[in-house]
Amino acid sequence: KKTGTTIRWRPDVEVFTDIDIPEEYFDDMLHRKAGGNAGVTFRLRIEKDTGFETRDYCYENGIVDYVKELAGGAAFTEPEFISAERKGRDREDKPVYKFKADISFCVSQSVTMLEYFHNSSFLEHGGSPDRAVRVGFVYGIDKYLKATGKYNKNESKITFADIADCLVLVISSNSTITSYENQTKKAINNSF
Repeated sequence: KKTGTTIRWRPDVEVFTDIDIPEEYFDDMLHRKAGGNAGVTFRLRIEKDTGFETRDYCYENGIVDYVKELAGGAAFTEPEFISAERKGRDREDKPVYKFKADISFCVSQSVTMLEYFHNSSFLEHGGSPDRAVRVGFVYGIDKYLKATGKYNKNESKITFADIADCLVLVISSNSTITSYENQTKKAINNSF
């Protein structure tokens, strides 16, 4: 049986002053959506003068395959994958909600990429996930460097800028309650 959702989109010239949206916008958007949705195929069909051009986007293993593709041949490591589910609340007076996060990352020679998805939407500015990554990576690597005596005498503590230069990371999270930083929904600010 055929399953799925089909969306046909045509801009209303009464609403949009400029309807010349570049094909690359849709290509990039569906590429990212597929990366954050394991096993789901996103199909872009663009009508041309000669008929329809069709492109499919699918990552069977979701963000792990997406990270592997982003890093390309420049990866030092294979992508790591971490998945966690928790229940919590942002404040005592707020309700408890469910939260799930899938995280994949690798170390790369030349590619730097941090991408965040929440409830299947791309978070251009990240918000809480970005802050958690920055604190978590610095804490973990600093702890390791101290425990193994890897810091040289008078060397300053590692910063996220040191780590980000070689990090390819994608987080796909879901929660039953989401708090966006503003109306553009490009970042979340859930504290839990």
